[in-house]
Amino acid sequence: MIQLDQIKGQIPALQGLLKEAGESLDPEGLKGRLEEIESEMNKSGFWDDPESAQKIMKEKKSLDDKLSELDGLSGQMEDLEVMIEMADEEQDESLAEEAQEAFDKLSADLEDLRLRTLLNGKYDKNNAIISVHAGSGGTDAQDWAEMLFRMYTRWCEKKGYKAKLIDMQEDPEGGIKSATLLVEGENAYGYLKNEKGVHRIVRISPFDSSGRRHTSFSSLDVVPEIDDDVDVEINSEDLRIDTFRSSGAGGQHVNKTDSAIRITHIPTNIVVTCQNERSQHQNRETAMKLLMSKLIELKEQEKKENLDELKGDYSQITWGSQIRSYVFHPYTMVKDHRTGAEVGNVEAVMDGDLDYFINEKLKQKE
Repeated sequence: MIQLDQIKGQIPALQGLLKEAGESLDPEGLKGRLEEIESEMNKSGFWDDPESAQKIMKEKKSLDDKLSELDGLSGQMEDLEVMIEMADEEQDESLAEEAQEAFDKLSADLEDLRLRTLLNGKYDKNNAIISVHAGSGGTDAQDWAEMLFRMYTRWCEKKGYKAKLIDMQEDPEGGIKSATLLVEGENAYGYLKNEKGVHRIVRISPFDSSGRRHTSFSSLDVVPEIDDDVDVEINSEDLRIDTFRSSGAGGQHVNKTDSAIRITHIPTNIVVTCQNERSQHQNRETAMKLLMSKLIELKEQEKKENLDELKGDYSQITWGSQIRSYVFHPYTMVKDHRTGAEVGNVEAVMDGDLDYFINEKLKQKE
């Protein structure tokens, strides 16, 4: 019987992972919180505050999904054990192959859950706001920034996250100078936060008639979207608010009114822009939310006692200290310089296959 003995030998390890997952998720605690939520939902006036009610309903769904997932994994384990026993008794090769497939799926599902249990930071479960900025290098760098933007957009699609464009500054010669995207979905910030830093590309430049190899840089900034109930004190006197005419795609409304908003927080020199909403009011609201998120992140960083720890992510946003390199020539390779993780299929990575790099960085937390 092909792999059956090998599968049998690994069952105790899978059972251990399932037990750890159960302890980490704390199903009894989840059920207790669900009872509290259901009690709250049964109160009169629950829907009087639709925004608050929606948040509670969102939490309920998240709790239900976690309990359902744990039950599903337990069911998979039971099915696998029965399948192995039947294949062993009947010496059935096809059943052994099914057992191998079930084993592989359960292993992958448990590993995915284990990694998600590492997303326990204060804002890890939140939506994420990512901003791509072209580095020095003219059109080459701007083209690279656009490629990165597409890469993260494709990753969002593969993960089932909703990606909403907040702002994009295109260049008439090609590529983008910057772009900001709101990524909506549970744990979006937890997964993306370690993507913050400088990304380097090495390739034959499509903009060099001599066909020479060029190195370009773009940086990615990542902050969590902050809930409205988080208290952030922003003095209106510290803000400089400019309006300007939107550019790029957007229909007849674009380029006809000064609806785009740029807000500068003078004490920190943080600048945020939004031009993709329908009105100046909506653009201003979104820009303020983005500013709040950046100020909260800065505040969290300042709480760190160790100066080296404080420098951490911010020191990475400088040229020459890239977190990842994407090599298209003279060979193909993507390498993460923090974990040593590398793959040869650069096209797949550019098409959004980033989970390997994201997960390897998460594992360093262990």
